[in-house]
Amino acid sequence: MKDKLLSAVLAVAALFFAGQCGFAADTDTNSAPTELKSLVAKVNTKLQQGQKSETELAPELKEFDDLLTEHKGEKTDDVARILYMKAMLYEQVLKNSEKAKDLTAQLKRDFPDSKPVAMMRAQEEAEAVRVKLAEGSRFPDFDEKDVVGKPLSVANYKGKVVLIDFWATWCGPCVGELPNVIKTYEANHSHGFEIIGISLDQSKSKLTSFLEEKHMTWQQFFDGQGWQNKLAVKYGVQSIPATYLLDGEGKIIGKDLRGEDLAGAVTKALAAK
Repeated sequence: MKDKLLSAVLAVAALFFAGQCGFAADTDTNSAPTELKSLVAKVNTKLQQGQKSETELAPELKEFDDLLTEHKGEKTDDVARILYMKAMLYEQVLKNSEKAKDLTAQLKRDFPDSKPVAMMRAQEEAEAVRVKLAEGSRFPDFDEKDVVGKPLSVANYKGKVVLIDFWATWCGPCVGELPNVIKTYEANHSHGFEIIGISLDQSKSKLTSFLEEKHMTWQQFFDGQGWQNKLAVKYGVQSIPATYLLDGEGKIIGKDLRGEDLAGAVTKALAAK
């Protein structure tokens, strides 16, 4: 549980403290980015030590308030990130949804055009898409070319049981699940089981080398856009691996199945054809 809480904060920190934010080049110790980076480091240290209650994190929560006061009136993305990070702490670590809701409402009100708000809105839109992709509903089709230029769509596999697999070679959990996916494919392909991979990789050469090395012979969609992958955005994917198991009519019969659950669901679906 501690690792899960820690990863939630680290994920947000990684988003804002990556090179794209330019923090590494900021030498002003009193700047909002530098101060926030230092504060996040303190929070992560406490989480690693198992300190995750509101009481234990009270000094850091006060620092968030102090930073917001210090930079009051600065309507910048950097200051918006301070408020956003505080909201994420309440939502993902302290599990105080009401407080997090108040903070996100403040963020949208005070920083309506900021990057954190734009990201939140994108997340909300993605969640709305995912809610519609419920079991029993038809998976919206697409008409694309695969990594080698061949036509790719769900309709091409009508009558087959199909696994739509959003993944990437750099995704640890994806690669960790891969042996099971390959085993399920090899055991059931001849009986009517297919996989459509949707890769969030950015390097085509790395992807194709990986596919050859792992003997992954099913079709793959790749556009080199990473998290902005055309189909990942279309289907509201914001974490991977993300999978949808479809019956012969393209209806969703399973989501995010892993291990024996995937193998069992595929066997059951094939038997029902």
